[in-house]
Amino acid sequence: MEIEKLGRYEILSELGQGAMGVVYKAVDPLIDRTVAIKTINLNLSNDELADFEERFNREAKSAGRLNHPNIVTIYDVGRADHVAFMAMEYLEGRELKEIIASGEILQPGRAAEIITQVADALAFAHDHGVVHRDIKPANIMVLRNGSVKITDFGIAKMSSGSRTQIGIILGSPKYMSPEQVAGKPVDGRSDIFSLGAVLYELLTGKPAFSGEDSTLTSIMYRVMNEMPASPSDVTPSLPMAFDYIVARALAKAPENRYQSAREMANDLRNFRNLTATSTSSRKKSAAKTGNDGDATVRLNASQIPADPSQSSGKKRATLAVAAIIVSAIVLFVTSSRESAVTTVDDNKLTTAQTTSTANVTPPPPEETATKPALPDASESKEPDGKSSMAAPTKAPDGQPSIAVPTQATLGFAVLPWGEIFIDGKSQGASPPLREIRLPPGKHQIEIKNTDLPPYRQTVEMEAGASKIIRHKFK
Repeated sequence: MEIEKLGRYEILSELGQGAMGVVYKAVDPLIDRTVAIKTINLNLSNDELADFEERFNREAKSAGRLNHPNIVTIYDVGRADHVAFMAMEYLEGRELKEIIASGEILQPGRAAEIITQVADALAFAHDHGVVHRDIKPANIMVLRNGSVKITDFGIAKMSSGSRTQIGIILGSPKYMSPEQVAGKPVDGRSDIFSLGAVLYELLTGKPAFSGEDSTLTSIMYRVMNEMPASPSDVTPSLPMAFDYIVARALAKAPENRYQSAREMANDLRNFRNLTATSTSSRKKSAAKTGNDGDATVRLNASQIPADPSQSSGKKRATLAVAAIIVSAIVLFVTSSRESAVTTVDDNKLTTAQTTSTANVTPPPPEETATKPALPDASESKEPDGKSSMAAPTKAPDGQPSIAVPTQATLGFAVLPWGEIFIDGKSQGASPPLREIRLPPGKHQIEIKNTDLPPYRQTVEMEAGASKIIRHKFK
């Protein structure tokens, strides 16, 4: 049956249908304003209807207070017979769902821009105590001017309380967080998980948690227990940083995700400056840095092509760096991935090792006929980047003095990746981090991976000694 009016709003046309009801284009005759009317069909008993209406008005009021450029504006709420409705800002554009379904592949920068605007809106909503609970492509509108709006704030929560509306709660399981699937209380980190699933699909064109068997049960099982393939494994041209951003947003445990949508937005804005180093042709990881709660990812070191005019010594230095990278690739490609194994080798490191950005020592230039004088002291790097000096020892018969080492070397081989903490301080992710120099003594080592139990160990280092920790997360 066609509806001509809802409350005072005159219906102009039908815009679409969803699990909850029909969306109409309408006009408010009082101020001659075009609006969108979203309806919710209510097949409820009288007691349920009264309870729903109370919550409907309360949640609509909360959502209506969210005055943000990336959140659709709610003008009014009402009820006509067994239909509840919201009058909201009329938007001209396309749902993100339509863009994905069309097969259109967005440039990574544009995808990041869209999701960043959504994350900004979620950060604002969460700051005001409002959790969306139903972030999905159908609730994200891309306008003609390129800006983005989130719709349906509050509606998911309003629907979830009724026993007869349970189908609505499960209407978009591909984007639900594990805690939603488990029926546990949710907070803003649940929206972050859903946004991570949306980002994954926007980047790859494939849902994060769908497979050949895409039944409701199988999807919910994957949400609870499985991680999707990295975005760059699906679309090899994607920048490596998206693997890290998606993995952190889709962490199963809320405490392992981004703790605020603002953190995620910051990483998305800076994705071009985020870097990861390949451990195989398309296996990557990204390093998280920063100690103020704003997580960022950075590339280890830029690989700059050699200038044709550079000296032969510099060319050899470039080849040495390339050899280091190849050695790291071979090490990880040949490593087994069957279970979590940790070993500590006390032998001297014989393979080429790379260090964190702050600790990289470039290869020496080509020797010339005239050798420079030996320095008075040898210099090495502490974990915090500070230099330490070792006094030379006296040698008999006028022989050159030899510096006594004051540092030990600790190497890392971690699969698939882990963030290295030494004495409570982050040193970066391994890979790309391969070794670090430490002062002699005992050091507390911790290796963390987003969704897996951390590995902890105390190591005792002697000056001049080398050890390597090999750990595989399962």
